[in-house]
This record gives sequence, C-alpha cells and structure tokens, in this order.
Amino acid sequence: MLDPILQSTRSRVVALRLRTDEIEAAAAGLDAPRDFIGALSAPGLSVIAEVKRRSPSAGSIAPDLDPAELGSAYERGGAAAISVLTEPDHFGGSLEDLREIGVATSIPVLRKDFILDPLQIDEARAAGADAVLLIAAILSDRVLGDLIDHVSRFGMAALVEAHDSEELRRAIDLGAEVVGVNNRDLASFEVDLDTSIRLRTHIPSSVVAVAESGINSPQDARRMYDAGFDAVLVGTAAARADDPAAFVAGLGQPA
Repeated sequence: MLDPILQSTRSRVVALRLRTDEIEAAAAGLDAPRDFIGALSAPGLSVIAEVKRRSPSAGSIAPDLDPAELGSAYERGGAAAISVLTEPDHFGGSLEDLREIGVATSIPVLRKDFILDPLQIDEARAAGADAVLLIAAILSDRVLGDLIDHVSRFGMAALVEAHDSEELRRAIDLGAEVVGVNNRDLASFEVDLDTSIRLRTHIPSSVVAVAESGINSPQDARRMYDAGFDAVLVGTAAARADDPAAFVAGLGQPA
C-alpha cells in the first residue's frame, strides 16, 4: 500500500519545485507558529484529533466533512491539537483543509502527510501548519535529520513517527523532541495497540510520547495513558463520531 502513496508524493514534489520561490516567501511571511510541544505537555493525556476523509485501510470515513466545523468541534471537546491529513490521492485530503482549520481554531495544527522534501515543510508552514509528521520508515538518517533541522528553522515542531525500536532509536538519536509510536503496520495496515505499550520504555522522559492509530474508545486511551504516553492521536474514530466534541472530551485522562 505504501509504494503507490510514495510514488504520487514524489510526483507532487517535482511539481512543487516549480513554485519554490513563491512557497518559501509565503512561509517566511507568517507569524510564529503555535506551540505544538507545549500543547502536548500539559498534565494528563492530551488528544490530537484528526481530520480525515478516507484511508486505504478504512475506505470512506467522512468524505463530506466540513474542516472548519470539525476542527472547531475538536477544540470545544478539549483537543490539544488537530492533525490534518493533506495527502490527496489516497486520503482525500488537501492543504485547503488545513488552512480552513488554522483560521477557525486557536490550537496547533499538524500537517499529516508523507514528507520527503524540505519544500513540503515550507509548503506546510505557508498553509499555516504549526507542526509536521515525519515518518522514520520512509526516510534515511540523513534526510530525516535534515528535515528535523528544517522544521526548527520556522519554530515548528516535528512529530517523528516510528513503528519499532530501531526507528525509535534513530528518531531520538537525530534529535526528535516528539515521537509517535504508530500501532499500524505500514506494510499490512494491521493495528496492534500492544505495539505502543511494548515500545514506550524506549522513549526517554525528556521526549514527548504520542500513541497513534487504533485508539477508538476512552478505554483504549486509558491504556495508553497508563503505559506512560503524553498524548494520543485519534483519527478514524474521531472523524466518524456523531458528536466529535463529546468523543474527544471522553478520551482525555486527568493527571
């Protein structure tokens, strides 16, 4: 499933380079980003709620969602930050979704996409993103390190995603301040919450720890909190909820 996503991403990066000067100027002209790391460091379990239209594994999730309305509901429910899937070909997302949410809400916004090139970070910042997802599994050490450094130039944050202990080690050695353990296997797209619990001990206390994927209920969130996670990223279940604000509110765990 991953190969066609990366192929289409590379094609978009090639097209993006034709607009390099425009994107870099737009990114440099914005005010300072919102504090993503600070938002996730509050006492208790923080929730990153995701705006997600569809996915290769779940199919159609919320194809007709209103980004600003959903983002505002997440904020009312107490979300610490909002993740926005911007990959268009396989997830139905867009940077326009991110822009609308950034205007409609006051909490940090994360661009969740398949970032391969620094220009995608510039593009994210130009659209109002305060943080970006970097996936260790698809990046070499050199590229991952360069992207982490590039993010810091804007005062943004990088959520560096790992799927096993080796990817976690790489992320931490390269200076990641926020790491996410994805319970979804990128090869099979199968989910196992025990992945987060097993890998939590590999994350130092100085690094913000986020559990991702497969968190569908307050009980799941509680398991992640009890395992020592600072935050959870919740996508499909939040986007499908009849009352997104109440759903998000139910996930948070008090300190």
